[in-house]
Amino acid sequence: MAIILKPEKNNSPKNMAVVALRDAVVFPNTEITLTFGRPQSVEAINKAYKNKENIFLVCQKNPRINNPGKENLYQIGTVGKIDNILRSGKAIYVIVRGVSRAKLSRLSQEKPYLLGRVIDWSELEVGQSKDDVHVLAGLLIEQLKKAMSLGKVIDPQILGSFSSENPQELINRLAMILEISGSDKQSLLEIDDFSKRANLVIEYLAQEIKVLELDQQISSKAQDKFDKSMREAVLKQRRDMIDRELGKMGTKTADPEIEKLRKKIKVSKMPKKVAQKAKSELERLAKMSSMNPESGYIHTYLEWLTDIPWSKRSKSNLDIKKAKKILDQDHYGLEKIKERILEHLAVIQLQSKQKETASSPTILCFIGPPGVGKTSVGKSIARAMGRKFVRVSLGGLRDEAEIRGHRRTYVGALPGRLIQGMKEAGTINPVFMLDEIDKVGNDFRGDPSAALLEALDPEQNKEFSDHYLGVSYDLSQVFFITTGNILDTIPPALRDRMEIIRFPGYTDEEKYHIAKDYLWPKETSGRGLKKNNFYLTTGVYYEIIDRYTREAGVRQLQREMARLARKLARKIAEGRKVGRRVTVAQLRTFFGPAQFSKTAADSQDEVGKATGLAWTQAGGEILFIEVALMPGKGKTLLTGKLGDVMKESCQAAISYVRSHWQEYKLDKNFAEKLDIHIHVPE
Repeated sequence: MAIILKPEKNNSPKNMAVVALRDAVVFPNTEITLTFGRPQSVEAINKAYKNKENIFLVCQKNPRINNPGKENLYQIGTVGKIDNILRSGKAIYVIVRGVSRAKLSRLSQEKPYLLGRVIDWSELEVGQSKDDVHVLAGLLIEQLKKAMSLGKVIDPQILGSFSSENPQELINRLAMILEISGSDKQSLLEIDDFSKRANLVIEYLAQEIKVLELDQQISSKAQDKFDKSMREAVLKQRRDMIDRELGKMGTKTADPEIEKLRKKIKVSKMPKKVAQKAKSELERLAKMSSMNPESGYIHTYLEWLTDIPWSKRSKSNLDIKKAKKILDQDHYGLEKIKERILEHLAVIQLQSKQKETASSPTILCFIGPPGVGKTSVGKSIARAMGRKFVRVSLGGLRDEAEIRGHRRTYVGALPGRLIQGMKEAGTINPVFMLDEIDKVGNDFRGDPSAALLEALDPEQNKEFSDHYLGVSYDLSQVFFITTGNILDTIPPALRDRMEIIRFPGYTDEEKYHIAKDYLWPKETSGRGLKKNNFYLTTGVYYEIIDRYTREAGVRQLQREMARLARKLARKIAEGRKVGRRVTVAQLRTFFGPAQFSKTAADSQDEVGKATGLAWTQAGGEILFIEVALMPGKGKTLLTGKLGDVMKESCQAAISYVRSHWQEYKLDKNFAEKLDIHIHVPE
């Protein structure tokens, strides 16, 4: 049975220097090297070492406190004897040997070092049978040997002192080498029951053994994987050597991937120079180990080189009458634009029949407000010509590499968007639309618009250079179309290479026909209303155009048509009766109050009020400019949302009147006595 410790009889408290340890615990019958830097601790160590006195080593509850008091120290600690001191600057290294456990009764001094009353707390006299002690001690030593076999590092001097003859010393020494926190070691130090302390040490050792076994398993798996990789690399190298020897004898085995690329190079009908470069890269790849990271880059490069079209073209079946019919089917109005496009297509048709190439093929640039049909006209052109259609959006593009591609030396390099578009088309003569060309920007990564100069110049694009491909690519047979909303932001050099075709905004009459003949049939068909044969009165179309939309194109008009179709679809789904004829009154019930009001110029002149016109993306607006004169000191007040140009116009008008004061029979200094207020309501 176990015996609970008690203080020795007739053991009076002793005054002893107290040294606080931040996160360390010293056990009796053990040696440890400690480092001290706090003035209190250094002073106590020096005093005790000089007088050959023992010290009381006790752990702090909170290691972050620099000057601990009794309330921050544990009660149970260890009386230690200083064997040696080594000094290094302000810090000292102390070799301490634990003597016995003790209990801190109180602190009698805090400066210049801690001094306390310490009561000796005798070690446990083992009261168990010798057989029980030997079993526990033997189990502890077996676990220690197992931990060491798994890689636990222990000082050989400590290892030689382990013995089952002294169970207390064995427990203390094992507790010192455990990989546990300071608070857990303090708990071990405070346990008086031998059996309980031994079982807890056994449990901690078992946990360490599990961690060591897991580490060994992970290391073993990593080593196996490394050995496997090395074995594969060696076998691959030997196979390559054998293949080379067999190749000299004419019986070389072929890699399926290499042969596949070789066949693709042959079928692609590349130009001679390009084919030579492709074959050269293929030979490099064939001689290269698959473990080499560069082999993946070369393989990807050859796939791009063989996937883009070099000779495949769409058959020319251009018919001007058929093209006119397609354009009329797809778009209402735009007569001048259709006429210009048909002229361009007629030239292409004659050149193809006479087997001539244009010395300066024209690149079309569609400029107009959003929603007027620029992109859809490009699709109609491709359909009329029987060619593939490719659209690339350039809006917000700021990196030149997006046009010319990245160099192959960079990780994740790709060709530019032009070459990517050609791969998507699969032919060398697609209709290629560069959308939003007016929104191309530039920054420290280059100017994409400058890179477009070569692609859109008929004299240069026969040998377009992409940084990724590293070879010339012929873009001369591509029908390029560019689109934009405004012309001012397009660089002059780029603008000079294109023929500008302006798309005007639609009139109300044109919007009416577009909505009636194109938009409403499309929306009813797409929302399951085709069989219901809903009929919209003429007033409904004009009501939506005038009161619920304000734009140059028809995108918002299409959204409103879709909204009306959804309202009708919901009523049908709910089982309510819906008339086949939709009137303006029903429309207002569906849509609510009008969002826009029409503005008309005044029929009669009015003093202090002038009518003006303004351009907007929605087509245009009527402005009413109001002027008021009042007594003052010649100041001019401008209100309303005016830009710099309008403000300058107002100042110019005032200056004109002041300079012609005689012509208008005004006083010479009339402006000095008046304040002029100019206001533009909208």
